[in-house]
Amino acid sequence: MSNKYININNLKVSSELMKFVNEELLIDTGIKAEKFWSEFDNTVHELEPKNKELLKKREILQKKIDEWHIQKKGEKIDINEYKKFLKKISYIHDEGPDFKIETHNVDEEITKIAGPQLVVPIMNARYTLNAANARWVSLYDSLYGTDIIESEEGGSERYDPNRGQEVIRYVREFFDKYIPIDGTSWKNIAGLKIKNNNLLILKDDYEYKLKDTNKFIGHRGDANKPSAVILKNNGLHFEIIINPRAFSAAHDIAGISDVIAESAISTICDNEDSVAAVDAEDKVACYRNWLGLMKGTLKVEFEKKGKTLERKLNPDRSYISKEGKGLKLHGRSLLLIRNVGHLMTNSSIILKDGNEVPEGILDAFITTTAALHDLKKRKNSRTGSIYIVKPKMHGPEETAFTDLIFSKVEETLGLEKYTCKIGIMDEERRTSANLKECIRSLKNRVFFINTGFLDRTGDEMHTSMEAGPMIKKGDMKTSKWITAYENNNVDIGLACGFSGKAQIGKGMWAAPDMMKQMMSEKISQLKAGANCAWVPSPTAASLHALHYHKINIFDEQKKILNRKKADIDDLLTIPVANRPNWSVDEINSEISNSAQTILGYVVRWVDQGIGCSKVPDINNIGLMEDRATLRISSQHIANWIHHGITTKIQVIEIMKEMAKIVDKQNIDDKNYTKMSDDFEKSFAFKAACDLIFKGKDQPSGYTEPLLHLNRIEKKASQN
Repeated sequence: MSNKYININNLKVSSELMKFVNEELLIDTGIKAEKFWSEFDNTVHELEPKNKELLKKREILQKKIDEWHIQKKGEKIDINEYKKFLKKISYIHDEGPDFKIETHNVDEEITKIAGPQLVVPIMNARYTLNAANARWVSLYDSLYGTDIIESEEGGSERYDPNRGQEVIRYVREFFDKYIPIDGTSWKNIAGLKIKNNNLLILKDDYEYKLKDTNKFIGHRGDANKPSAVILKNNGLHFEIIINPRAFSAAHDIAGISDVIAESAISTICDNEDSVAAVDAEDKVACYRNWLGLMKGTLKVEFEKKGKTLERKLNPDRSYISKEGKGLKLHGRSLLLIRNVGHLMTNSSIILKDGNEVPEGILDAFITTTAALHDLKKRKNSRTGSIYIVKPKMHGPEETAFTDLIFSKVEETLGLEKYTCKIGIMDEERRTSANLKECIRSLKNRVFFINTGFLDRTGDEMHTSMEAGPMIKKGDMKTSKWITAYENNNVDIGLACGFSGKAQIGKGMWAAPDMMKQMMSEKISQLKAGANCAWVPSPTAASLHALHYHKINIFDEQKKILNRKKADIDDLLTIPVANRPNWSVDEINSEISNSAQTILGYVVRWVDQGIGCSKVPDINNIGLMEDRATLRISSQHIANWIHHGITTKIQVIEIMKEMAKIVDKQNIDDKNYTKMSDDFEKSFAFKAACDLIFKGKDQPSGYTEPLLHLNRIEKKASQN
């Protein structure tokens, strides 16, 4: 961690960031460093006061809502009176006339192809490359290595031929349903060849064709003995790999050694919830990885089983079309970049008034500048767009401010207006209640809306902190507001013309080891109208992709257009527990569950700078945790303390007990520092407690301010 700054104009810029921008970021862009810093200086000093004003409005609104609930304490909330109050204080805005979004030059991965979306911490180069390359994933490997296929050798390193046969059977049965052969089954076929622009499937000396011959689009290798056959269904591809000499084809008459599924259609490279970036050193690490992706030069070497391996970006995939022409399929996931929201500042730049730079404005400039390198090559976006996902915006004034930020960025970088496309994370209550107007303010930029159940629940609890004790966390998913929230997002997106033009997304499957359950449950997101949904790994992407072969999303969206629209009254129904009669054991169990997940996540964040990881829960089930899950758990306990469901003393005792459990769960991590050795000296334990006991007073219940503070102190102590 360095505190060296270089003065330039009205800015003090950290030496790490200055060196990165001048010697790496701007090279080959045609933009001189002096011009970049001069225009950044002018723009950031113009925008920072507006940023502060918007944050101040959040505080004012929260104070008014708190006061209203305190005045109404003990009364049943009258929804009409509540709405009238929210409109009076400009929490709810009047809804304008109908309109359609006007976003142009959007890639087909956003507009036409429905499929899984990965989210990956940009700070980790290896994970980022894995995600970018997860456009194509072995379906055989994904099935063999997960709990979808049951066998005695599940989890063993020794190959189980019976398990392998089960994988082949699973894929063939899937093909029989969704890419059927006319007159026979994919099971036990003898071979594949191409003749007269058609795929011929060989069995018992007969030649068969697909029921829908249009689902065959090409091949690789000799037409009579292809090395790969490419199929297409609902806009997604499969590659059937034919290699009779491969180990995996030993018992396959047709010589099929693998089936490669087109999987992660798009990937969010995340600067926000899944990273722990607290200073210039961290931010430059994130920016450098994104720059490497945009240049196509990102590489990483790592050791595996005694060998040094290199990972880099995959090339496009070449094939011969059924008409005999050489064609290519995009070899990588379409990469989006998630910037941080409007709240946080970062010490990498100090402004003329001595304040830190608003981190969201810094992200906007640096990540967009990095994308200039791709605009020349058109390897990521073929249409010449830059895709920014913007989280944690509260209402239409804040989405309009985002439009202003990127207009200024485009002016500085000499880009055509609306080159920067914006994805709206619908994860704050004020945005949900005003979603149509939020979209309107970005109607020329919006390419994506996504429901974030986790953050949205955290904001729900913080906004209504004074309304009463919240229901249990597990009951939130069946509460009235959540159903209205999920439906409202799709209803408004479709009404604003998103179908075929932009993504409507749904949230993360958080249990990466529970793929069988994911395959049973996550298809519901497609039925709800989402043309993309988040997955935690390339393996999960390849499996979730099968859902998009089963359901044509765009047909589903047409049906949804005719349903009854979500009710704003339901959306604003506060999930308070009326006269809860929970036992002491129930209360302590709920708090223990939340406390354990808080500690399990925070200890890695603060002590090791790991922003997202698979954290074992209280039952030792690995769940993907990030700041959104942390926000829910900390706000929930804070709410229960505030309303006397539990006490601070009880919670401290539970936190200490859970810390011991978390310490045991991390016993094999050589970089881990135990919390229970000395609670007073543990930065992580202190941070976790602060998130709860200071949770009511945190801005919008966000966890970032306290996490950043403790991580910075931890880094200072290590140095």
